[in-house]
Amino acid sequence: MAAVWADQRKYEIWLEIETLACEAQAEIGVVPQSDAEEIRAKGKFDLAEIMEIEKRTNHDVIAFLENVASYVGPACRWMHQGMTSSDVLDTTLAVQMAEASDLLLADLRELRTVVARRAREFKTTPMIGRSHGIHAEPVTFGLKLALMYDEFGRALTRLEEVQPRIRVGKLSGAVGTHAHLDPRVEERVCEKLGLAAAALSTQVIQRDRHAEFQTVLALIASSIDRWATEFRHLQRTEVLEVEEYFSAGQKGSSAMPHKRNPITGEKLSGLARVVRSNAMAALENVPLWHERDISHSSVERIIMPDSTILVDYMLVSLRKLVDRLLVYPENMERNLRITKGLYFSQTILLQLTARGLERKAAYEAVQRAAMKTWQGEVSLQENLAAEPDVAAVLSRAEIDTLCSLDIHFAHVDATFRKLGLE
Repeated sequence: MAAVWADQRKYEIWLEIETLACEAQAEIGVVPQSDAEEIRAKGKFDLAEIMEIEKRTNHDVIAFLENVASYVGPACRWMHQGMTSSDVLDTTLAVQMAEASDLLLADLRELRTVVARRAREFKTTPMIGRSHGIHAEPVTFGLKLALMYDEFGRALTRLEEVQPRIRVGKLSGAVGTHAHLDPRVEERVCEKLGLAAAALSTQVIQRDRHAEFQTVLALIASSIDRWATEFRHLQRTEVLEVEEYFSAGQKGSSAMPHKRNPITGEKLSGLARVVRSNAMAALENVPLWHERDISHSSVERIIMPDSTILVDYMLVSLRKLVDRLLVYPENMERNLRITKGLYFSQTILLQLTARGLERKAAYEAVQRAAMKTWQGEVSLQENLAAEPDVAAVLSRAEIDTLCSLDIHFAHVDATFRKLGLE
């Protein structure tokens, strides 16, 4: 990913745009064919020389053109003909965003492959589900991972959907009117680069496109953060249902030799904040003065490489985290037992109302049994059997039958089929 944003790659694209533009103008009779061929044959650049020229010109595109001209010779007079700097800069940025998004799509597909495998592995492994951080009702760890698989499926779709809106170039001149550059040149150059030509532009491609791309990156980062946070919570010592892989010789703390910390998850949560902040900066870039100012330019030189490189790193890191995640079904079972069957309360409530008991009375009867369970030593089943309003409707045997995990997992197979995770 870093190579996409390296100066070497940037100038390669600049040179290709300038060369393609000369070739397109030769096709329509503006540039001599021999000169276009000479530009293609001799065109090259030197990074160090460009940097030296820029110290004098204080203009990166002019420095680049001067350097290329030193290799091309007289034919270079046709380079940049009718173009403005943003024709090169914005079209190059479109190519780079397209290349970066292709890499991120590959990352997302690889992540989902790993998540799918582990979801199947733990498809029927029971654990407690939590709402407000408090034990709620049972789920399976496989369902939790299936949810993760589904979420990153949406991330994949969003990135695919935004690609056509960022794969857009422009060679339309100083204020976008094609006054000095035939629109056919724009069409042909963009086509050769795998881009669409902007239907209309000013001196720049409009920045809502770039802001949308950055927002998609921020959503991906936030999904990464969401699952990093999930695994961090599940790794807490009191919970310890999963744990980040801890390699031989790894150290968790400079002070406490016993520590095994969720450092990858913490790192991912922190980096997500940077990507979300960059999305805000991209939104600030949308309102420019009239046909253009350059307030967006300095920002994009930071946020475009940073966000794509970070999200690339984050997706790879999350994939490795999930791939090597240590899972402790025995601790999941232990935690299920902590509340002595309280998570069966809704099942009993629904059965009582189905048997004809008024909902308020049924709720209060089950709640009384539940509060005794919270505060006492015996199970919910025993307290339910001792509750007169419950015992009048359900026998102890019926209560025991209803207090079964099977009820909660009856639709797991169907859910996996719906997600294509059979």
